[in-house]
Amino acid sequence: MNAYIEGSPPTSIDDLPLFGPEMLADPYPFYHRLQAEDPVHWSEKFHAWIVTRFDDVAAGLDNLRLSSDRSRLFQEMAGSSELKPFFDFLANRMVLTDPPKHTRLRGLVSKAFTPHVVEAMRPHIQQLVDGYLDAVAATGRIDVIGDLAFPLPATVIAELLGVPPEDREQLKRWSDAFVVFFSTHPANVTLEQYRHALESMNEMVAYFRAALPRIRQSDRPCLLHTLELAESDGDQLSEEELYANANLLLIAGHETTTNLIGNGTIALLQNPEQLEELRADPTLVPGAVEEFLRHSGPVQFTHRIALEDLALGGKTIRKGQLVFLFLAAANRDPSHFPDPDRLDITRAIHRQVAFGMGHHFCLGAPLARLEAQIAFTTMLRRLQNPRLATDKLIYHDNFNLRGVNSLPVTFSA
Repeated sequence: MNAYIEGSPPTSIDDLPLFGPEMLADPYPFYHRLQAEDPVHWSEKFHAWIVTRFDDVAAGLDNLRLSSDRSRLFQEMAGSSELKPFFDFLANRMVLTDPPKHTRLRGLVSKAFTPHVVEAMRPHIQQLVDGYLDAVAATGRIDVIGDLAFPLPATVIAELLGVPPEDREQLKRWSDAFVVFFSTHPANVTLEQYRHALESMNEMVAYFRAALPRIRQSDRPCLLHTLELAESDGDQLSEEELYANANLLLIAGHETTTNLIGNGTIALLQNPEQLEELRADPTLVPGAVEEFLRHSGPVQFTHRIALEDLALGGKTIRKGQLVFLFLAAANRDPSHFPDPDRLDITRAIHRQVAFGMGHHFCLGAPLARLEAQIAFTTMLRRLQNPRLATDKLIYHDNFNLRGVNSLPVTFSA
């Protein structure tokens, strides 16, 4: 039996249950121990570097000698030639590329994802949030995940892509199966999980391919068609790149925002004085969302591969070694954020890394922020006396994209 289940911590940080179910509910004590004892830690167990301090994580995110092109490493760890189409697909998603390919892909995709487009969606997002809350207003009970935090971003990204939002449940099932490769250490992903991911990938590609003819005939602008037509210096996305990055936008466009809203709601309900302060002054909501991202961020880590020997946090990273940059740990680094485990909606946050940093900074960050700000502002106005309706929150199995399966809350209108 694991020592943490028995109630006593392991004697060595090498025994910390990284990526394990013990970390789902509260990973932060594990991160603090790593920060205190060995913030850039070589793990023999995972044959990788575990980086947890803010300055080191930020430096790693901004260092092009730490490569994002890691699909080949995943393929080697999977050890099965039948999965080659899956890893070829991954290699065309811009988050798994380096310059110049990344620069080219992001330049083409960003033309369809401007701040102007995002801000223009504000009235529609507000309308959606009001509609979801209208549906539960008379019941005095809401599942914040199922009734709001999932359907809101899933509907918005489906509409942006140009596919029917009514398909969001099917798209979610495909997304959950596909993103397993990013849920844990890649060596922990089983062949059967990869096979399900490959199947979901094929079904999503077929879905987008079937949707395009209908989209081309429509006068309504949408991301899928805009991406298809996007051009820079005579260059366009290939068909493979189009579907791979549509897949990326679909998954990134709903999964992290769902968990941002869910985790932020939990943080508020567990800190009622902060909830009341925010209710008394809704102008604090934008800053509160930044604090939710810092305090209870939806993404635990990203990883890189060293292209050459380099120094990081006083350690030497060797060429070819895998480096885990723990974003959630960095955002609770006591050397960067005073009293880091305390939720403080008025905290002055100069930098946090929930959306990454550098050339891979999240393209959808403005949309996620807008959706969360509108969701929290509206919930604070309409849901009085909210209370958690369970004493046991169940976190889903994807450790990296950390969030709960459901979040039942009672309220008075």
